[in-house]
Amino acid sequence: MCGIVGLIGLENVTEGLVNGLSHLEYRGYDSAGVYVDTPGAMSFTVKTKGRINDLREEIEKTGDVTGFRGIGHTRWATHGKPKTENAHPHTSYNGRFVLVHNGVIENFKEIKDNYINDEWLQGETDTEMIVHLVAKIAEEENLSAKDAFKKALTIVEGSYAFALADKEEPEVLYVAKNKSPLLVASGEDFNGVCSDALALIELTNQFVEINDKEMVTVTKEGIMIEDLAGQVQERKAIEFSITANDLALGTYEHYMLKEIEEQPAVMRNILAHYVNEDDEVVVDDEIVEAFSKADRVYIIACGTSWNAGLVGKTIIETLAGIPTEVHLASEFGYNTPLLSEKPFFIYLSQSGETADSRQVLVKTNKLGYPALTVTNVAGSTLSREANYTMLLHAGPEIAVASTKAYTAQIAVLSILASVTGKNKGIEVAQNFDVKQELSLVANNMDSLLTDENKFPSLVHNLLAETRNAFYIGRGTDYSVSLEASLKLKEISYIQCEGFASGELKHGTIALIEEGTPVIALITADHTNLQTRSNIQEVKSRGAKTCIISMEDVAQEGDDVVLPHVHPLYTALVSVLPTQLIAYYATLERGLDVDKPRNLAKSVTVE
Repeated sequence: MCGIVGLIGLENVTEGLVNGLSHLEYRGYDSAGVYVDTPGAMSFTVKTKGRINDLREEIEKTGDVTGFRGIGHTRWATHGKPKTENAHPHTSYNGRFVLVHNGVIENFKEIKDNYINDEWLQGETDTEMIVHLVAKIAEEENLSAKDAFKKALTIVEGSYAFALADKEEPEVLYVAKNKSPLLVASGEDFNGVCSDALALIELTNQFVEINDKEMVTVTKEGIMIEDLAGQVQERKAIEFSITANDLALGTYEHYMLKEIEEQPAVMRNILAHYVNEDDEVVVDDEIVEAFSKADRVYIIACGTSWNAGLVGKTIIETLAGIPTEVHLASEFGYNTPLLSEKPFFIYLSQSGETADSRQVLVKTNKLGYPALTVTNVAGSTLSREANYTMLLHAGPEIAVASTKAYTAQIAVLSILASVTGKNKGIEVAQNFDVKQELSLVANNMDSLLTDENKFPSLVHNLLAETRNAFYIGRGTDYSVSLEASLKLKEISYIQCEGFASGELKHGTIALIEEGTPVIALITADHTNLQTRSNIQEVKSRGAKTCIISMEDVAQEGDDVVLPHVHPLYTALVSVLPTQLIAYYATLERGLDVDKPRNLAKSVTVE
């Protein structure tokens, strides 16, 4: 949540800042702003409520906003309403310092009460307290910007990624982080800082990772990383493999549709990375060995990743023979259940920066339990801090509503489970050809997506006027119903819930009235007739129904028929129609598909 970009050394950093912020807008789009300056010349602070296009307009109105150095920010509101006064960057009471911040300052009230004069405050944010704090320390203790910033960092409690500009030192940027993602970009004749490599990938593919409670001095010539005790930390840049082309929309109107249609290619790309030269599916031996020793697996995740974990649980128990639990990270960290003797933790996170999951990982690391992060982002915090990492190889996911990361997580978990099960001699795994089955999934995804033209009219008839809707299913179909309902509610704002279809008559059927949309998922023969009976129950009470079924169990009149895949992989194809339903329902209502209200892609605060 929230995005930072900083640049120093270019002839004019403004365009680079704004372009970078546009690539980070998935992290927050309540407000945005930039600060730019040049030694011996004018400085500019431009900020506005709204999105990056609104910021571009404000910059054009301001005039010739140019500079050698600059910092920018796009905001997802935590403290203070989304308005221009609360937009970053914030300037200190004496006008000397300018600061942008991601994260949440937990002791902001104590800082305000003990250090800050109320007359200095222009807005309502915790960030503003910090820029005033730095200025006060520098002024009262006659310290340099660097030393004042360092001292402020010893006072601040909470999560943060800071970028600080001192107007008296126009050739330096100071940055620091704790629990919030931040990278230093290393370029030719310039350097920068960003929350995500996507922001500056058009300028460089070389990035340096920053650890928690480190401070970095960034100049045109280079960077210096120090811990808060002043010890210099040596660290090489790493090359990020994403390119500017990965960020392009191409012929698509929205990133979400692009990412839905990329899913067959993602399945093939996963196989390309996990199949060796001998055409064998492989996972790092250390991961398989540690995973095999577990007496119970704990999947920790949030949102869509949690829903993927529910499907992964069934696959792991079937192929690897290990009992598996799926937990919400935000609950697990504060309400930890009784653990088994040999637990193995799997952290599912598209970004690898999910704050709720990280606070659990910190806890399990202290307890010495092995942890695997399954993520889309190499070098992310969850990846660095876990014992092991398996990458999704799904490519950048820009739309806030996750699609291809969900199917990628299920596919990668299945590869781990299959390889482990084969090593353990489990019969089901021995007879399961994960490469062949995932290849079939990719082909059938292609087939299903070529028939997407039916969905606009289906959605119009089913969801155009409704305020609420339901998805129902049993077993894996119930798990997919939860993800389907999440997709629909988060971008179309239709109040939608996923329910185990057998539970309808235990209370939920009271909500069914004339015209209520109920969408049923049916992919398994052993629950086919039971779910169809539940459909009749809601239909007799006035519900408007839609059936998505696998061809093995399809009946005449079913609305969407899915091509056959292995029973363990039905979720990989049954979720696609639900993603398209959410997409077209959002278009039907004239809403922003890629940037739904109140949401951000990377949730970096608890």
